[in-house]
Amino acid sequence: MAKKKAETTIEEKLRALYNLQLIDTRIDEIRNVRGELPLEVDDLDAEVAGLEKRLSNLEIEVTAYTEEIKTKKNGIVTATELIKKYKEQQKNVRNNREYDSLNKEVEFQELEIQLSEKQIKQLMALIEQKNEIVTETNTKLEERKKHLTHKKEELDAILAETQKEEDLLLEKSKEFAKKADERLVTAYQRIRGSVKNGLAIVSLERGASGGSFFTIPPQVQLEIASRKKIITDEHSGRILVDRELAEEQEAFMEGIFSN
Repeated sequence: MAKKKAETTIEEKLRALYNLQLIDTRIDEIRNVRGELPLEVDDLDAEVAGLEKRLSNLEIEVTAYTEEIKTKKNGIVTATELIKKYKEQQKNVRNNREYDSLNKEVEFQELEIQLSEKQIKQLMALIEQKNEIVTETNTKLEERKKHLTHKKEELDAILAETQKEEDLLLEKSKEFAKKADERLVTAYQRIRGSVKNGLAIVSLERGASGGSFFTIPPQVQLEIASRKKIITDEHSGRILVDRELAEEQEAFMEGIFSN
């Protein structure tokens, strides 16, 4: 007959839960060291991508203006050749009506040339304006790329120092979560999510729960010390343990953290 697995006692659950709290607090500290760096890197990545997209659009615009200038210049060449042709034809006209008709064609082509020259000047002004923006954007892009490289190196250095420890702590966290009981861990996580400092389980300090000024009644303090049931602080909602248990688990976890 298979031997029945011994049920985990309340004390064992409390110890596992306090270990879980110590691990989560350590992970919080590690992530605080990283601070806003991951977000900064993401923002800089997005900014660099935006600047590169802007440069690409500017280059497309400048290329389009350049092609348009080429078309206008070709138009001027064509108009110039037509003027030459019409003036040659004027030498052989038989009457004033033919001459005037060719003269109007010459005038029209001359107007076309003037209009094209004006448009070329406008396009060249636009290209100059866009090129100034390209220069400014390139300067800003290079500066942001350098800043991004620096921030990535900074983040990579921190990750190299802390990622291994965090991965180990996350594994230990799963281990202690199993020992603490699923419903108790769910309650712990709910409390942890509702308090600013992330402390869901605290020890008694001078007759009050850690971080609180409200004194715990002597009878309740005895119940906490007996470790026979889960007791929460009626003011903060945190789970309470006695100081001796807390110190024992802190010493135990310190050995894990130092390794």
